[in-house]
Formats: sequence, C-alpha cells, structure tokens
Amino acid sequence: MAVNRVPVLKRCRSLGLEPAVLGYDKKSKRSLTRSNRKVSEYGLQLREKQKAKFIYGVLEKPFRNYYEKADRQKGMTGENLMIMLESRLDNVIFRLAFARTRREARQIVDHKQVTVNGKVVNIPSYLVKAGDVIEIRESKKDSVRYKEIIETAGGRIVPAWLDCDQENLKGTVKALPTREEIDVPVDEMLIVELYSK
Repeated sequence: MAVNRVPVLKRCRSLGLEPAVLGYDKKSKRSLTRSNRKVSEYGLQLREKQKAKFIYGVLEKPFRNYYEKADRQKGMTGENLMIMLESRLDNVIFRLAFARTRREARQIVDHKQVTVNGKVVNIPSYLVKAGDVIEIRESKKDSVRYKEIIETAGGRIVPAWLDCDQENLKGTVKALPTREEIDVPVDEMLIVELYSK
C-alpha cells in the first residue's frame, strides 16, 4: 500500500493549511517563502485537489472514484464529493474525538477497534449513513490509549450532524452533513473544474 511519508508540517506549509485542520496542535516555525510568480488557474485547481486528498488521507485513484460517484449523484458534484469524504468512517472517528488525528483514526479502524451498528468494520473508507451507531469495541474502551485521546481531543467541538457520548466512546450519525457543516478549507468547485476538463 502506498504511504505518504512527507512530514505533515512541511506538507501543510506547502499547501497553505493550518495543522489544526488535521488535528495537530503544532505550529511550524518556518515561514513559507513563495516566489512572486502568479499561480496559473490549473495550479490553483490542482492545489485544492491536493488539499482535499491530504486532509482526508485519500490517494489519487480512490479520490477520482469518489469524484465519479459524486458526479453521478443528484445535486452539486462538489458538495456531493465533500459530503462523501466527510462521511468516511475514519473521518467520523476523528470528528467524534475518538482519535487525535485522521491518521490515528485510520489506524484505529484498521486494527478492528470500531463497530458500526454492532458489527466490526476495519475499512477506513466505509461510508456511514444516517442512523449508524459507531462505537469503540468493549474490550478496548478501558485502554490507556483512549483515556489519553479523550484528555487531548475531548475538548474538540463535535459537529451538529453527529451525536457523541464520550463517556461510553459511542456516537450516532444523526444525518449526513451539509456543505455548510463541513469546516474544511477546500474550494470544491475548483476540483470539479479540474476533473471536468
């Protein structure tokens, strides 16, 4: 499996992202020195796509598949794409504050520590639906890891489309998010323009 080994802060700097978007509370001490060259329209579109891929930890081929699926659905393609990315299981675990970062959330799902509606799911790209109950497995709830996660990430604001019970490490998807509820600094219209060429 392909793994992105570029340091997170370096990648954030190059894409002009705040590390907090990814769940990191570090700040880069170096400033980004950009040349005064004007970025082309294609360059802007490509950067938005790279931002979305980096934030959600999705590689090129699956990202393209999400786009094609979003394009076939009713409504705005860009909005559909963002809603699909936001409703990935690893992202939902991150949003419920059961993980400090999306990478950690992906690992938690990979290691079979998450159940959806009582069944173990170990696919980070699993798309949740309204009414799904997401829970950390009983055998893992008392582990030191989750106590530390709740201490550090517990103060994070859980979005309105999710219902979270941090005591029992359990969450419910009340409804799929709308674009207004997704606080990711990505202009999805530029991604649509890039792919529709």
